[in-house]
Amino acid sequence: MSEPITLNVGGKLYTTSLSTLTSFPDSMLGAMFSGKIPTKKDSQGNCFIDRDGKIFRYILNFLRTSHLDLPEDFQEMGLLRREVDFYQIQPLIEALQEKEVELSKAEKNAMLNITLDQKTQTVHFTVREAPQIYSLSSSNMEVFSARIFSTSCLFLKLLGSKLYYCFNGNLSSISSYLQDPNHLTLDWVASVDGLPEEEYTRQNLKRLWVVPDNKQINSFQVFVEEVLKIAMSDGFCIDSAHPHTSDFMNNKIIRLIRYK
Repeated sequence: MSEPITLNVGGKLYTTSLSTLTSFPDSMLGAMFSGKIPTKKDSQGNCFIDRDGKIFRYILNFLRTSHLDLPEDFQEMGLLRREVDFYQIQPLIEALQEKEVELSKAEKNAMLNITLDQKTQTVHFTVREAPQIYSLSSSNMEVFSARIFSTSCLFLKLLGSKLYYCFNGNLSSISSYLQDPNHLTLDWVASVDGLPEEEYTRQNLKRLWVVPDNKQINSFQVFVEEVLKIAMSDGFCIDSAHPHTSDFMNNKIIRLIRYK
């Protein structure tokens, strides 16, 4: 093995050998470290590559072992694909394509389970009637909760691209609220007549929207309809055993299945 060499990839340091980096001469790394392409240095004299430092561990491990090893809950395939395209290691490109086919097959059969809960809550707020004149008001507000589990991580990502929270005047994808790749918890409120917009922010009240339709979800019926639309477009169907089709819209637990 050749002498150790330290790389700075996007601010993250890796130590390996020159022979490992040049094990595929036709790749970007092979060209960089054989002198065909000039390399940059950081302030410590380490070779610097302005790419994603975290993802580089999988690139480097492939150079060492010729195997693409990813964690079971790996969620950055798109980013890995872009990095693999940059480094142009042909056997790694092929290994990634095989991995994506493997994951796609594993995702075909899936189950989706949704548990719904709803309650009525009184919200108190002040209303500005005139300069320096305020009145105290209150109103009943519907509060919704949905606990979603799916064996398909990709479906929850799809759901996250369609449903958005409205909070503090901004829309943000529910994807950032994923507890893990298979579980998602949603909590939101219906709009309240007369409640000033700033009160939603002050009282930490989120509303739920469907995009790109720009449709607000103010009831469980609308929520179920929209989730059904998204799920069925992805190949899911209602589990005939639970609940009974005639009671579907009134059920607190909903299960859908997909067979491909």
